[in-house]
Amino acid sequence: MASPNLFTIPSHQAFADALVAGLMRRAGGDAMALARGLVLLPNNRAARAVTEAFVRASGGGLLLPRLVPIGSPDLGEAVGAALDPADGEAPPPPAVPPMRRRMILARLVAETQKVDAAEAVRLAGDLARTLDQLLVEEVPPQRLCEIELGPELTEHWRRALTAFSVVIERWPRELAAAGLIDAADRRRILLDRLAARWREVPPVGFVCAAGVTDPAPAVARLLRCVAELPQGMTVFAGLDRALPDAEWDALGPNDPDPATGLRRRSIETHPQFHLKLLLDRMGVARGEVDAWDEAPGDAARGRAVANALAPAAFTGKWTRLAEDEREIDGIVAAEFATPAEEAQGIALSLRGVLETEQRTAALVTPDRALARRVAAHCRRWGIAVDDTAGRPLSILPPGVLLLALADAAAQGFAPLPLLALLKHPLVRSGEDRLAWLDGVRRLDRQLRGPRPAAGLGGIGGHIGESEWWTGVVPLLAPLEAVAARGEQPLGELVRTLRETAETLCGDALWAGPAGRAAAEFLTELEGEAHAGPARIDAEGLAAMLRTLLDEVAVRPPQGGHPRLAIYGQIEARLQSADLMICGGMNEGVWPGTPAPDPWLAPRVRTALGLPGLERGIGIAAHDFAQALGNPKAMITRSRRDASSPALASRLWLRLQAMAGDRFAREHDVEGWSRALDEPGMHEPCARPAPLPEPRLRPTKISVTEIDRLKADPYAFYARRILALMPLDPVDADPSAAWRGNAVHDILEAWWKEDRCAVDALRPRAEAMLRDGQLHPMMRALWQPRLREAIDWIAAEVFARAAAGRRVVSAEGRGQIVIDGITLSGRYDRIDVDADGSLAIVDYKTGKPPSAAAVRQGYSLQLGLLGAIAEAGGFDGIRGRAGAFEYWSMGRSKDGFGYVATPVDAEGKRERIVTSEFTSIAVRNFRTAAKLWLTGDEPFTAKLVPDYAIYTEYDQLMRRDEWYGRE
Repeated sequence: MASPNLFTIPSHQAFADALVAGLMRRAGGDAMALARGLVLLPNNRAARAVTEAFVRASGGGLLLPRLVPIGSPDLGEAVGAALDPADGEAPPPPAVPPMRRRMILARLVAETQKVDAAEAVRLAGDLARTLDQLLVEEVPPQRLCEIELGPELTEHWRRALTAFSVVIERWPRELAAAGLIDAADRRRILLDRLAARWREVPPVGFVCAAGVTDPAPAVARLLRCVAELPQGMTVFAGLDRALPDAEWDALGPNDPDPATGLRRRSIETHPQFHLKLLLDRMGVARGEVDAWDEAPGDAARGRAVANALAPAAFTGKWTRLAEDEREIDGIVAAEFATPAEEAQGIALSLRGVLETEQRTAALVTPDRALARRVAAHCRRWGIAVDDTAGRPLSILPPGVLLLALADAAAQGFAPLPLLALLKHPLVRSGEDRLAWLDGVRRLDRQLRGPRPAAGLGGIGGHIGESEWWTGVVPLLAPLEAVAARGEQPLGELVRTLRETAETLCGDALWAGPAGRAAAEFLTELEGEAHAGPARIDAEGLAAMLRTLLDEVAVRPPQGGHPRLAIYGQIEARLQSADLMICGGMNEGVWPGTPAPDPWLAPRVRTALGLPGLERGIGIAAHDFAQALGNPKAMITRSRRDASSPALASRLWLRLQAMAGDRFAREHDVEGWSRALDEPGMHEPCARPAPLPEPRLRPTKISVTEIDRLKADPYAFYARRILALMPLDPVDADPSAAWRGNAVHDILEAWWKEDRCAVDALRPRAEAMLRDGQLHPMMRALWQPRLREAIDWIAAEVFARAAAGRRVVSAEGRGQIVIDGITLSGRYDRIDVDADGSLAIVDYKTGKPPSAAAVRQGYSLQLGLLGAIAEAGGFDGIRGRAGAFEYWSMGRSKDGFGYVATPVDAEGKRERIVTSEFTSIAVRNFRTAAKLWLTGDEPFTAKLVPDYAIYTEYDQLMRRDEWYGRE
């Protein structure tokens, strides 16, 4: 038998161009000989790259050979007549559709693991990948029952293995009942039939398997068959024929140890491991592989990269390498501070390539966020660059809309998810968009503060009459009604979700590539929902959609710049460019962190002969080595990711350690990236101190505004003169102010309706705690404290009443005029003591003001309220103020609730003398009013920072730009 025709194209040659040149040379100028050929390629992207290489090489019209991606699930249709059944052989059963497979597996997982539907769908994805590995590696599922489980296998893994075995046992019965088989099984059958037929009847034209690195047994058998055909050729990508035999042999795969039955650890993280495994399964030796063509290229650089990626046990040779064995001329590195800076540097490099005609450049990165950033930077210069790896549907407008709708239903149309849904750009995107947004903005203002009662009815009850909202409710009511039923069939929920989305958005939802992908996704999910978990609720649907939409990649239509490209690692295989940029070279990104297998423990995977979880690292290393073979290569990384410092990739560190001082840095690009957004000389702004005209200064002020006026005049200016009032957050947790208002309302009603009856206060507090606006967690945390403090207030009022003190008013308002300024105030409670003097009481849900603040002239509200009372500013109340008390609901040594006062009859403990308190408060008020209200003092920002405790206007005053610099 003739030796197989095996070849390799080294990494320093452009694979597609070298392959095409060799095929055309072997065709000898016979156009029909080329047209009768068949080229087997790993994927669709590789087929496109080879097509483009033929176009470049032909210079005119050319009949291409048939290009077949053998990784395609539609393999039979792609190969066409070569797979027609021979001698009446029946075609294999059709493959189970992916969505049906996911749903059936999710149902089996839910029944076996007793998890909810959303978690079952997530686990089913991992289960499907593990099942595919068993099928691809041709490991019979029955092997699971033959594994000897040692004591080192934890109980968790034992349970997982048991559940996996049950699912694997039931799965074939599900397929048989439907007359279907797994796609991986069908692909194996087709590949084996193709190999068998070619052995019997070789094709008329040539057959070339090119760039296929999948070491699956069925693929290996087909590649061996192709190599043995009379006109067959198998061409590898980047097989290292010069790797020393000792290193090559150390890679594995290793046979099981006769004593233990376990395999010795293979070096699956090496870039040549999967190629060695493929050769072993083909039954050929590396020495049988020849060079495809002797083409120009930097072979020395390829040898240096191979040295850098040597197995760990052989890296000691780095110190003995000759100069030319560590030469990486043509490779530069750029290190940036942040991912944003890295994206900008890459975009600048891509743009720089366009300055030279005919030059091409590409970015390869597993980091899709980095790819999106680079594409966005290029769009600033009017350069459209396609990210061929696509973007997940979950972050594209139709996917975001579906998730927003599901989240809103799951959360009972709470304000935040509801507003996110209604503001989505696809909702009412036509001519009614402006009117719709006006209504949404009004709703936004109305939903500021604590959450209203749940549901669309709760929203309506909170905002009152609204014609716009009345028109919105029917659009969302069907989904609310379905979600309110709790767990129900998945198909009904999905159908209602789809109909509601279409009602809100119309046909705009299904437009464009993302819209079509969303339509196909929902059609598949709705059509296969009956095969999935029996029942699911709205919350589970939202989680399930997020899991599934993250897995749907939407690739852009062709039309980007012809000389620039952005690839994922899979899409970059067999591609070439004058400048190839490897971006995101951080550990955990390139190579990525291996995803754990929740079903099979590492020891079980090893016993079954499945690929190790780290094999992906070796494939990423091979992709890295291939990318560095381009005429010029640049590797980039950022020193931190979005949240923390980042470690350089092991591939980066190996190259740097091996090359030493030859590891060149691209300082120009690093500097340009920083300089592009450099603002130049920094000129800090001065502390703002606006000086409005006297006529603009207010002549009315409340007692609670005095502290703000004195400590932070700018904040007073922004609030009272500019009339800029801060907005509460949407769906806010009940704040201290909200809690204070709620307590004040209880105590006001307690006085006005119950006349401070001791047994009436607790029921009012209980009713407030049952308010639908109160967040459940806040209710749980605040309830014990509020009950104890309320009981203390009731008991304290009762005790003081017994001593002759009585409540005369609560929650009243009044005002007086001082030096032409109207001073107004609202008191919480005023009592009359046994001696006829007034007691001014202020309730506090937290800690009352300190005596030090009062001595400094702040927190004088009680004194000013006393002054208004003494002047008769409160209707029906007049007299000498003899007590000033804070009734705090905070914790004391005896529990919740205590009385504090800023005064003392004799001024003890550095407190204000009681009889002098109102005069001191009025004197402080007159000084402040003379400066800022009737005078011409500027409203300086943060004049007294220690007492300028509010931050609502810090951004307006640009505090961070000047604070602490004067």
